[in-house]
Amino acid sequence: MSQRPYYIHPVFSNRAPENVVYRFYGRQGGVSTGIYDSLNCAAGSDDAPENVRENCRLVVEDMGGTHLQKTYQIHSAICTFIDAPQDKIPQGDALVTDKPNIVLGILTADCAPVLFTGVKDNGEALIGAAHAGWKGALGGVLQATVKVMLEHGAILETIQAIVGPTITKASYEVSKGFESPFLEEDKEAIQFFSEGRAEDKLFFDLPGFNAFQLQKTGVKNIILSDIDTLSDEKNYFSNRRRVHRGEPDYGRQIATIMIRGE
Repeated sequence: MSQRPYYIHPVFSNRAPENVVYRFYGRQGGVSTGIYDSLNCAAGSDDAPENVRENCRLVVEDMGGTHLQKTYQIHSAICTFIDAPQDKIPQGDALVTDKPNIVLGILTADCAPVLFTGVKDNGEALIGAAHAGWKGALGGVLQATVKVMLEHGAILETIQAIVGPTITKASYEVSKGFESPFLEEDKEAIQFFSEGRAEDKLFFDLPGFNAFQLQKTGVKNIILSDIDTLSDEKNYFSNRRRVHRGEPDYGRQIATIMIRGE
């Protein structure tokens, strides 16, 4: 039997719209079993489809929404504006809406989920959600999300972002050479790499790099959750943990945000 879905709730500043609800869910509180235990929300996994549907239903119920809007994530910089629930899941890695009761959902298992709030001139809320692994973050998915928010009326000074649970620097060891495209894009990115355990390895600070990319857009209110998905096996799925263990598949947790309707 499932329990209430587990989530953490880093706090936006008091400038965030009061009618915005958001959650960074972990792996607990669902109905899945085995390696998917228990709140796996990924239809793309090999988990039983009925379990994934029930887990997503539990999330929507906990959020108080009417519809869960996900994306077909491809590690891109594609951001889609949603003005109504979509029957066909859009391809891309970020979503923005100003409509109430639509739960925007981003799936992760080491990549960074990033949730956004903003306010228009008329005081109405605008929200966003982005999937920002290294490839998407380097490719500009966070900049694309802020751009779409601005195009739909958000005031830049009101935009806030929370980088949720993700693999952190102490757990993210990469091969030397991995840093090259980052430095080609911006030499200042060297600050997010440090010497690894072996001579041919480096540690990479993914949440720090996400904050760096957000700062380039002019967003100043940025919160980092500082939770490592790889080391916290009790509460989070991790693809890198799955690779280390040679497991056949892995679950994904979901981060969600919604504008509460009247």
